[in-house]
Amino acid sequence: MTTSSSKMSGHSIAFLSSLVLLLTLFTSCEKEKDKNSAAYFINESEKLIIPATIDLPANPPHGNTRVATFYAEGVQKYWSQAKAGSSPVTYEWVFVAPEATLYDISNKKVGTHSAGPTWQLSATDSIYAQQFSPAKSAPGTEASSIDWLQLMPKTGKTPTGAFANVAYIQRIATRGGKAPTTLPLSAGETIDIKYTAIYRFTRINP
Repeated sequence: MTTSSSKMSGHSIAFLSSLVLLLTLFTSCEKEKDKNSAAYFINESEKLIIPATIDLPANPPHGNTRVATFYAEGVQKYWSQAKAGSSPVTYEWVFVAPEATLYDISNKKVGTHSAGPTWQLSATDSIYAQQFSPAKSAPGTEASSIDWLQLMPKTGKTPTGAFANVAYIQRIATRGGKAPTTLPLSAGETIDIKYTAIYRFTRINP
């Protein structure tokens, strides 16, 4: 009986050890998965120090209100053209447009980001943007990352729906997206460079 009980105890311990190991591996995988989610990146972006060049004005007496924050995943599109004044002719990459999917804090796909630049959640929820003059930007935190930006609504394009009254668009926490350092060999070449970013939309309180 003692021998049988010892064997049973040994089997039970081995089973429990295997179960704990499986649960640990599962938890670890889930944590890694979470670190690649829109929710994770949006939450992490709230801890960032925003460079003064793209930080929002205080706008007293009532300040600002964030309308929306989205995580974007997609590409920055480039094409090649002859570099002005080059002799012999050399070529350079020229930015064309972004093409990305927008995700909210619940990891749900909610819209698109594309040429314009524009962000669209539905036919009645969209905003177009343009640069300030002079432009407001800050370098990305990695050599391969596109700049952080502060943009304004595009003149003649009124923000609609969820973006109504938005006064500022910020692009922060960029990863990737910068044109290749290797120059093109001819005109008309195209290339898509993967990138991610956080976009913030803010209005001025009346």
